[in-house]
Amino acid sequence: MKIGLVSLGCPKNLVDSEVMLGLAQGAGHELTEDAAQADVLVVNTCAFIDRAKQESIDTILELAQHKTSGRCTKLVVTGCLAERYRDELKAEIPEIDVVLGTSEVESIVGAIETAPASSGMPGAVPMTFHRTAPVSAHVAARHRDAVVAERELPTYLYDAATPRVLTTPKHYAYVKIAEGCDYNCAFCIIPKLRGQYRSRPVESIVAEARSLAARGVKELLLISQDSTFYGVDRRERGALARLLRELNAVEGLAWIRLLYLYPTTVTEETIEAMATCDKVVPYIDLPLQHAADGVLKRMRRPGSRASYERLLLGLRERLPNVTLRTTFITGFPGETEADFAELCDFVQTVEFDHVGVFTYSHEEGTAAHGLADDVPARTKAARQRKLMAVQQKIVARRHRRRLGERVQVLVDGPSSEHELAWTGRLAGQAPEIDPIVYLTDGDPEVLRPGDLIEAEIVESRGYDLVVRV
Repeated sequence: MKIGLVSLGCPKNLVDSEVMLGLAQGAGHELTEDAAQADVLVVNTCAFIDRAKQESIDTILELAQHKTSGRCTKLVVTGCLAERYRDELKAEIPEIDVVLGTSEVESIVGAIETAPASSGMPGAVPMTFHRTAPVSAHVAARHRDAVVAERELPTYLYDAATPRVLTTPKHYAYVKIAEGCDYNCAFCIIPKLRGQYRSRPVESIVAEARSLAARGVKELLLISQDSTFYGVDRRERGALARLLRELNAVEGLAWIRLLYLYPTTVTEETIEAMATCDKVVPYIDLPLQHAADGVLKRMRRPGSRASYERLLLGLRERLPNVTLRTTFITGFPGETEADFAELCDFVQTVEFDHVGVFTYSHEEGTAAHGLADDVPARTKAARQRKLMAVQQKIVARRHRRRLGERVQVLVDGPSSEHELAWTGRLAGQAPEIDPIVYLTDGDPEVLRPGDLIEAEIVESRGYDLVVRV
């Protein structure tokens, strides 16, 4: 059969999608990017915040239409929304034939090959959802004040022998080094959707890295919910540092990037490994969420503004060329104007290279859902805009200081926005989430995606940079 899959959400979800595609292909099925040509359509969903849930529902409904207007005979829904609202999805969207939670990735082949349920056959039941209706009017509204039903926590974790079909460009790939989370941040539902933290063995990750490098991958992006907690669950002291050193020895890799660090689990051993491993880029992705001590306490986040500043100062001392990336939440319950002012002051003091800002989403099943969602939506959005305006000034100032700097650029390929330009990234820029660089004078007859080239920064355009080869 022809299988089409849409992957939503984070890179961790993308790895699950690539595994499902690999398992389907290994079972003899053909993959297609054309939904109209698919016999089976799969949606791997996200359910982290309301906006992600809405996108998931919209995508499910869009693909469900192919059961009446195309050749599709089966619709499979997987991932976090499926884990969180399994029964509700089945009841509210009869076009769905199979629902698989986050620990049922390996069940995808059975889901594809079983006969479609009668309710999912074309024309059997009219659609009960509409694209214009918000998800809160359907799946979520009836459960807004209820705690997510307790189920057995997910335990699935893939390994080096698990087949994967890479959907990223050929020169970079994500590798999930662990799954789940043991923290209890007040705003986060992930532990209930992904289970407790569980690390893959170092040997499994290194074996996968060698396989990816043999396929032409130049950049390895290591991901988990908290990458600096790696190995702690297995009582392996210094496991992350050991992993970085072993990956650094893998032939063919050029860059190794570590994503999703936690402020209280960054160890001296990890910093030392980053400082001494030439392939590990000096890039720290450290989601802090806030800086006002009172807000951090209500968020159930360890540490304080003072401890964060000490950590960041130490990182800059040990890794002189380090790029610091973080994310913040505005409008968390109880956030005052004074709290927000302190957050802005913190950002101005530290001068991060990259900042992402999200407005707080009041999610059922989280500890914060028991608090009053007392910051108006308009105020949340206004604070988000103001914080990003602060960051824009910082970026403009830092970019001016970099004009004329010689840099190494990883070529990603022709720009989708400018016909004559190519795009690439510096060591301090992760794909999809960070700004990019434009190469305006590269020879398209010579350049290839995955090339590492020397260039000079000649101009800044907002968050992005322009370089001369």
